[in-house]
Amino acid sequence: MTDPDQSLPATMRGLVLESGRLRLDRARRVPLPKAGEALIRVILAGICATDQAILRGYADFSGILGHEFVGRVVAAPHAPEWLGRRVVGEINLACGVCPACRRQEMAHCRQRAVVGIRKRDGVFADYVVLPVANLHPVPETLADRCAVFVEPLAAALEIPRQTHVTPTDRVVVIGAGKLGLLAAQVLALTGCDLRVIGRHAGSLEILAGLGIPALPETAVMEGLEGLEADLVVECSGHPSGLQLARRLVRPRGRIVLKSAYLTDVSVDLAGLVVDEVTLLGSRCGPFSAALRLLAAGRVRVEPLIEAIFPLEDGIRALTRSGEKGTLKCLIQP
Repeated sequence: MTDPDQSLPATMRGLVLESGRLRLDRARRVPLPKAGEALIRVILAGICATDQAILRGYADFSGILGHEFVGRVVAAPHAPEWLGRRVVGEINLACGVCPACRRQEMAHCRQRAVVGIRKRDGVFADYVVLPVANLHPVPETLADRCAVFVEPLAAALEIPRQTHVTPTDRVVVIGAGKLGLLAAQVLALTGCDLRVIGRHAGSLEILAGLGIPALPETAVMEGLEGLEADLVVECSGHPSGLQLARRLVRPRGRIVLKSAYLTDVSVDLAGLVVDEVTLLGSRCGPFSAALRLLAAGRVRVEPLIEAIFPLEDGIRALTRSGEKGTLKCLIQP
């Protein structure tokens, strides 16, 4: 299968966003991998909050949506050792020569493309092309429905990689959605004094089943004084989450932002200065660690799966995913 022109179909299906409108293109050309790239047949893809934000205008993206996936390599010019392997892939495609790349900070390359987000078609399709350098093999023991969570779990793992979390820290996660549930499980591994604030009963029940203390947002608003935190992780996706984080964090505490807001947010910068609060943006994280934790069963992701849709019903899947309280919806080409 080293010659896509002879071994693969000429066209495929893909969920395409153009001029703000989403459609299923059933005659999209199958992309051809160049030297150093691999063509991957998508097995499962996950819908996340970023995909919903793009549908509402974030990043001004045009093309095939989606960046969370597990797939199988079906063509790899000059890299035959990857043929047939089940893989996940990092989403940032860097130039390799700029100052950020020379510092090994590829996720901050100024020229980067980002799968399904910026200048690169995504994975809500039958096939996707990625550089071989971006691929990670999936252990045979790890099910597809777990492997598809590697990218968002890696984003959650970026939190303790950015800021040291100790067993004596009081940590609050705001938001018990898809990313918040992963972040909570990652932080629970540190032994910290952890609380999660959520809005929806289903998510709070999942946390209870995982043994992680959770509080409904309404109860928190009535008694903030008992929750002063060393670290607050904001995963709600709403500006109100940042305002709540500011009220909860102690002087000289830390706030980690996992939310990308679509509107301007009002922040009391003077208060941050006076209280010497550290504010950290947080994005992509380590895939290898995510694969290791999933393979070892240290993080549970199957309770987060709301529904699996065929690619033909991809538009319905994105609609369902955008409904309040909905957890992870998957697309199966």
